[in-house]
Amino acid sequence: MSQQSNRRQGRRLVIALGGNAIIPAGRKGTYEEQYELTARTMDQVAALAAAGHQIVITHGNGPIVGNIVLRNDAGMSVHGIPPMPLYVCGADSQGGIGYMIQQALQNSLRARGLHRPVASVVTQVIVDRDDPAFRQPTKPIGPFYDEARAAALRREYGWTVVEDAGRGWRRVVPSPRPREVVEWEAIQALMEAEVVTVAVGGGGIPVVRDVEGDLRGIDAVIDKDRASALLAGLIEADTLAIITSVDRVYLRYGTDAAEGIDVLPAARAAQLQAQGEFPAGSMGPKIESALAFLASGGREVVITDPDSLFDSLHGRAGTRIVQETPAAG
Repeated sequence: MSQQSNRRQGRRLVIALGGNAIIPAGRKGTYEEQYELTARTMDQVAALAAAGHQIVITHGNGPIVGNIVLRNDAGMSVHGIPPMPLYVCGADSQGGIGYMIQQALQNSLRARGLHRPVASVVTQVIVDRDDPAFRQPTKPIGPFYDEARAAALRREYGWTVVEDAGRGWRRVVPSPRPREVVEWEAIQALMEAEVVTVAVGGGGIPVVRDVEGDLRGIDAVIDKDRASALLAGLIEADTLAIITSVDRVYLRYGTDAAEGIDVLPAARAAQLQAQGEFPAGSMGPKIESALAFLASGGREVVITDPDSLFDSLHGRAGTRIVQETPAAG
């Protein structure tokens, strides 16, 4: 059997990497540390590619985009360099993180003797200009400021800045829902050509259509898991893997009665979500994204940590969210 025929027997996977799969917790976050952690994750992705799966990798960009905003702020304050819009900072983060993922994966594939092209797509995601998030921004980004500096930034750039729990003032931006992935057809074509593709970095670059129908960037931050679920549905993926800081989904997380879940039927997940089991600032958006992907026709969602990716996709770790409980045997 040819290598290409073998690949087509594999699954179509979207692997959504959280920031913890790129930035090591409790360390400085230098490029070398980021690369080391990314390479560990990409070694598992290379094993999945070797098994014949078609793969799209998505990723978060926090706190990396926050560091880009900090550099923006330093350039503005010290050298008078005009700051770039937030959506351009998001594009910058896609390029930098995409480069790192590409190279780490190319090296892992080469070590396995496997030739598989890898490419990154700078991805725009359309949001609704009338999304309620634009009327009430809530997503903190960038550094803390004193009150006088925050007021000056509000006047000069029209930013929304809020006091943050006594720690200072901080910019907050909208987090609208993703509506359309502009480059999804290009991503699908690359995937079907057996190119491992990196896309929708940081939830995608937020854009809107103007009255003529042209795309325009808009300052916002899109949730990475929601955008990944949208893309996974568009390219008819079988499986969405959401990589986060915990090895699986837990009931009563953070308590002495915490209970890990191996398989979670979608109906039960929706019920638990409605009951407030999964907080908005934690597992909530991941469960919501999982349910959206399954509703669009996806087969399963896996939620796990970076080190358990390969085992989770083979049913040996993590939490699988499915439309119904699999039959015994």
